[in-house]
Amino acid sequence: MIPESLLYLKSLKFLDLENNLLSGNLVDFHQPLVLLNLASNRFSGTLPCFSAAVKSLTVLNLSNNSIVGGIPACIASLEALSHLNLSGNHLKYRISPRLVFSEKLLVLDLSNNCLSGPIPELKSLQALFLSHNLLSGEIPARIGNLTYLEVIDLSHNSLSGTIPLNIVGCFQLLSLILNNNNLSGVIQPEFDALDSLKILDISNNRFSGDIPLTLAGCKSLEIVDFSSNDLSGSLNDAITKWTNLRYLSLAQNKFSGALPSWLFTFQAIEMMDFSHNKFSGFIPDINFKGSSLFNKRDLTVKEPTVASGNVQLRVSVIVSDNNQSSFTYNLSSMVGIDLSNNLLHGEIPRGLFGLSGLQYLNLSSNFLDGQIPGLQKMVSLKALDLSHNSLSGHIPGNISSLQGLAILNLSYNCLSGSVPQKQGYGRFPGAFAGNPDLCLESSGGECEDGRVSPEQGSFFGEDGMEGPISVGIFFISAFISFDVGVVVLFCSTRARSYILRTKV
Repeated sequence: MIPESLLYLKSLKFLDLENNLLSGNLVDFHQPLVLLNLASNRFSGTLPCFSAAVKSLTVLNLSNNSIVGGIPACIASLEALSHLNLSGNHLKYRISPRLVFSEKLLVLDLSNNCLSGPIPELKSLQALFLSHNLLSGEIPARIGNLTYLEVIDLSHNSLSGTIPLNIVGCFQLLSLILNNNNLSGVIQPEFDALDSLKILDISNNRFSGDIPLTLAGCKSLEIVDFSSNDLSGSLNDAITKWTNLRYLSLAQNKFSGALPSWLFTFQAIEMMDFSHNKFSGFIPDINFKGSSLFNKRDLTVKEPTVASGNVQLRVSVIVSDNNQSSFTYNLSSMVGIDLSNNLLHGEIPRGLFGLSGLQYLNLSSNFLDGQIPGLQKMVSLKALDLSHNSLSGHIPGNISSLQGLAILNLSYNCLSGSVPQKQGYGRFPGAFAGNPDLCLESSGGECEDGRVSPEQGSFFGEDGMEGPISVGIFFISAFISFDVGVVVLFCSTRARSYILRTKV
């Protein structure tokens, strides 16, 4: 527990005890603190009022503890408070409509609790994090009055209705994260007014209609996730205006039409997921030299670290003493292309198999035919799924050169010939099921009579496959959503060198 003597140090202004094993009920302090950081401990009980610091406390970080109860009005009304972080606790109850937060509040993080009710009334925020709660109702139109708002994360709640048009009033908005709610309607064409927007995530909702041409005005977009909605139509060239695009997912929608020739020309692209749609025609046969990431070896992009395959997006907001904030983020995923579960046909373009920086490729469940191109140039490849197509010909004989390949699935095609043991195919059991004319080569170099049993593997990545990538990771496209971690740093006038870190 916190020593009682610490509560009475008369000159104490800044106290940081983050990341320890402190426990017990939270207690009030008896001095006018400016900064109090007790994050990532084991504190329990309800929130005290910090009455001695009602006019001085500017930063209060109690995140990642076991605090219970609701948010008392005395906390919201701390007069000097500019940063309040109560995330990762057990707060519950309905947020009172009479709860009025300080007008000086810049960063509010109540994420990862059990709070219910509507979004509270707010005034001069720069960053708002309310994700992973039980909030309901519509996104209030008054949110557009927060003209200095840079980050909005309302994901993983039960919000309904449409995105209010007034949100374009947040003209400095950099990140809009609304995934995993019950939102509906169309993507507002007026979003082009948000020309500073870098992240737009509306996945796992009920949005319909097409991608408006006006989104070409959002030229700063780097991460776009429209997956798991009811969007339809064909791809328009408004997307080509997003020249800084790093991540694009349109998976689990009703998009149709042919894949455009500009599809793989984004210079900074890391991941592209168009799976589970109705795209038809051929995969564009271009030189695939557009993306430097797709063609760069020895990439430092991190693999996902969660078994469900969720992409992790870490958001950082730095607020300085002159009320200016900067916004940075780091997307952790593999470099890959997923066009699975569509209506694509024809041969696989050989240029696609010449991308040295590509880490995974999923073209499964289409109507692709022809032979599998050589794999020797795909030196970064970790996972490849070409299953459930009509591919024919022999197995490529250069698999042994791909030391990083952990998952391979060529099942349910029309492949023929033998599977050479010396090429290292033995480490992929079940990868060749459902190819009647394909035989496994024995250790003596002869073809076994038993052929490949269909029961050996009808799923991508059977047990026994080795490597750092799990089955769930490769199927990242089916379960994409953004889990947002928050790191908030604050420098006060009275302690310019003091930095507060908030870790998720």
